[in-house]
Amino acid sequence: MEDLESIIMELLVNAGSARSQALTALQLARKGDFDGAEKAMEESHEYVKHAHKIQTQLIGLDEGSGKLPVNLITVHSQDHLMNAMVIQDLAGDMIELYRRLPLVK
Repeated sequence: MEDLESIIMELLVNAGSARSQALTALQLARKGDFDGAEKAMEESHEYVKHAHKIQTQLIGLDEGSGKLPVNLITVHSQDHLMNAMVIQDLAGDMIELYRRLPLVK
């Protein structure tokens, strides 16, 4: 098994990338580039999927019994993942709203 810190950092990086791609999708939609926005959202979802897989791995290692140490970086990575997922949900709705509005230049 990789060392725990590396696993947690991988979770953090994937969650951060998911957040960034969702926000990029919003920027693209605001400019009327809905194909680009869709692609960015797909990438965001792939990053979350990978992060969630890591999170599941960590939960399995812990077995619900506190076997894994909980430190600030662990909490920070979980916070990033949850924020990325919330931003994805909101970005999806906002992109749909942008589709319905006339493009303002």
